[in-house]
Amino acid sequence: MRLRGRKGIKEALEAQPELVVLEPEAYKGRWAEIFGNDRPIHVEFGMGKGRFISLLSALNPEINYIGVDMYDELIRRGAEKARESREEHGGDLRNLRLARFNIEHIENMFEPGEIERIYLNFSDPWPKKRHARRRLTHAGFVNKYRVILNALGEIHFKTDSRSLFEFSLNSFSDLGIRLRNISLDLHAEGLRTDLVMTEYETKFSGKGMPIFRLEAVLGERALEQHLDSLQRRDLEEAAEAVRTGIENENDAENDEA
Repeated sequence: MRLRGRKGIKEALEAQPELVVLEPEAYKGRWAEIFGNDRPIHVEFGMGKGRFISLLSALNPEINYIGVDMYDELIRRGAEKARESREEHGGDLRNLRLARFNIEHIENMFEPGEIERIYLNFSDPWPKKRHARRRLTHAGFVNKYRVILNALGEIHFKTDSRSLFEFSLNSFSDLGIRLRNISLDLHAEGLRTDLVMTEYETKFSGKGMPIFRLEAVLGERALEQHLDSLQRRDLEEAAEAVRTGIENENDAENDEA
């Protein structure tokens, strides 16, 4: 994708150092310093026009967010969205940064274990087989994500492309990564108001197109918590089955009496 930026865009971005990071490699291992705290850092790779990361950061001031894209024009638009989100929802921009960077070299932007969650929203599907390595859920990228994610690390992935979703399911599976909350039509029963939507998602859902979504659990502690929750669910279901069985037996005895 080629974007034609506005005249003076470089100067406009340089004038926003409190929000825009033009040389993020310089902050590798130092993002906690940039935010001035040690709160969790969540990152969106390929943020597009920035609606998702802007709104998410406005609604969750206790988390630090970084939106990453390689185009000046998208960083500019993202900065506009960020300020609009604060006007609408209040708060400030201290928990958000927008970084201009090529995701192919993401290991040069973050130290191992520096971030907690990655969002991949409507990434380019690169439909031709010869371009498979460019897909952001290809093993080459996922193995880099594994390094920079911490013990609570997760990837939240959404797309409107069935072929990319199928590819991603196989990619995660081949790497032995546990998946949860897999959906083949996220908004089938109405829009999920508990999840922030991107511009593309709003557009596609409005046309009745299915949105595919999954969460990949990579961090050791995240995996432990996930397995514990599954065990608790199984125990609760077993207990409920026992209660239901006892109630049915009592009802049957009462009927006989």
